[in-house]
Amino acid sequence: MMKHHAILTLLVVAGALYAQDDQDAGDEFVIAFVGDTHELNPIYSITSTEAQIYQGVHEGLVAYAPRTLEPEPAVAERWEISDDGLTYTFYLRRNARYSNGDRITARHFRDTWLKTIAPATDSAYNFLFDVIDGVREYRNNDDSDPSRVGIEAVNDRTLRVRLRNPAGHFIRVLTHHSFVVVHPSLLAVRDWSRVDSLPVNGPYRFVSIEDDRWIVERNPHYWDRKNVAIDRIRFLFTGADDEVTERFNRGFIDWVTGGMTLGDVQFKDTIVINPLFATTYYFIRADREPFSNPDVRRALALLLPWNEIRDPEILFTPASTLVPSIPRYPDVVGLTEQDRDEALDLLAGAGFPGGRGLPEITVHIPDGPETARVAAIMKTSWESQLEVRVNVLSTVYNQYFDALDRSRFTVGTVSWIGDFADPLTFLQMWISESNINDAGYADPAYDELVDRAMAETGNERFEIMAQAEAMLLQSGTVLPVSHLPSVNLIDRDAVDGWHPNPLDMHPLKALQFSGTEPIPGVINYH
Repeated sequence: MMKHHAILTLLVVAGALYAQDDQDAGDEFVIAFVGDTHELNPIYSITSTEAQIYQGVHEGLVAYAPRTLEPEPAVAERWEISDDGLTYTFYLRRNARYSNGDRITARHFRDTWLKTIAPATDSAYNFLFDVIDGVREYRNNDDSDPSRVGIEAVNDRTLRVRLRNPAGHFIRVLTHHSFVVVHPSLLAVRDWSRVDSLPVNGPYRFVSIEDDRWIVERNPHYWDRKNVAIDRIRFLFTGADDEVTERFNRGFIDWVTGGMTLGDVQFKDTIVINPLFATTYYFIRADREPFSNPDVRRALALLLPWNEIRDPEILFTPASTLVPSIPRYPDVVGLTEQDRDEALDLLAGAGFPGGRGLPEITVHIPDGPETARVAAIMKTSWESQLEVRVNVLSTVYNQYFDALDRSRFTVGTVSWIGDFADPLTFLQMWISESNINDAGYADPAYDELVDRAMAETGNERFEIMAQAEAMLLQSGTVLPVSHLPSVNLIDRDAVDGWHPNPLDMHPLKALQFSGTEPIPGVINYH
C-alpha cells in the first residue's frame, strides 16, 4: 500500500525477534510484521505495516468494511453529496471521542488535513488531497490562505468539503489513513515516540511502545466499543523468519503478515495466499541528465531481456504493466521485448552512440536474492551492449528507502500495494508535484491526463488513466516486473473477521477468536 511496502516476496531481512516471556501473552492477539522501524504519527507514515496498524488506533470519516473493503461510516455517521457532485457534507457522530475522552470535532479534521497538506509538513501522501478545491495551490505555496481551501468546519459536528471537480472515487479515497483525525495536542508534535500521552480515536489505544513491539488495548471511549471483541493486541516487529515461523507453529503468534519460512509451517492450511492489488517495479530516475531524456530511459529499458527478468518459473505473476488487472480497465501495452536496434538508434539520436558518454549507472536495491538477480541481469545487459559502467549498490531492507533518498542512484525499486481499489492509486503518485515520485518524473502531458481522469467517471475515466500509464511504461520510466501475492499465516478456523482481499488490509476491529479449537497440535493460549 505504500511507497515503502515491506513485501519483496519472501524477503529475508537481518534482525531477530526480541526475547519475550511466552507466558505473558494471555488472551492477547499477537501479530508479527517484518521490519523494526515504524512511524507512530499518521501524517508522516508511508508503509503498509503502518497502514495496517492504523486501522486499529486511528479512524477517519469512513473506514474499510472488513469483508469487501468498501467504505462504511466511521467518525462520520452519514454524508450528503450535492447535485453537482462538488460538495460533500459529513455529519460526525455525537459519541465520537478520543481515547482520553475528548470529543472529536469537525475543526479537528480541518486542522489535521491542513497540517497534512502544508508545504512545511512534507507529508508523503499530501497529493491525495488534490481532489479538494484549493489544495494543490495551498500545498505548493501558490496560495497560502487556508480559507481558500475547500475544507470547512461548519460547526462541531459538520464538515463540508468542496472538490475541484466531481470525483466519484472521493469516498473511497477517504479510507486511506492520511485522512484520519489527529488530537489537537499532537498536531504540532513530529516525533510521537517522545510523548507520554497519545490520545487516539480508533477501536484501540496505545499502552506500550517499544522498538520491537507495540501493545494496544480496547479504547473505552470508542463510539462502537461494544463491537470490538479482542481486549489486547501485540504488534511484533522482526526479521527473524525462522523464529517467527516456529512461534506461529507453537501458537504464540496468531497472525504473521510477512517474513516467514513457508517450508517450515507445520499446518499448511494456515498459509493464506491470494492475488494482491500490487506491483513490484524498477524505475529510472528522470530528474537528472541525461536520464531526464525519455529516449535514453526507453533505450536502457529496450536493452533488457524481459523474458529473463520476468521469468514465470521464479515470479508469482510476471507483469509488464503497472496497474494490476481490474474490471473495465483497458489493456495497456508495456515493454515486453528486447529491441537492441531501436535502443541504439535512440541513444545515438540523444548523443550517446553505443552508450559512449553515458555516466555510470547505479542500480540501488534492497538486500535480497530476487533484487540481486534482477540487478545482475541489468548490469550484464547494459555493460555487454554499451560502453558504460554499471554499479550495483545494495542496502539492508529496513534502511533502503532512507538510503535511496540520499543516493545518487539511477535505478531503484519499490513494491507498491494500491491504497484503494482504483488505478489512480498507481498513477497519481507520478504527477510532477507528488512527494512519492521517486523517479522525479515530470511531464505536463501526464499531469494533464491524471487531472482529466480525476474529473471523469465511468469508462472514459479508465481510458484516460490507461493513456497515462502507457506514457510511464513506454518512456522507460517505470519498469514493472511482477504483480505480488499476499502471503499470510493465520488459522482462520480459530480467528473470525479476517478475510483475504486484494489490498491485504484487515481491520483489527473486526477480529475475534472464534471459540473453536485450533488446529490439532497447536496449544490454545486464548
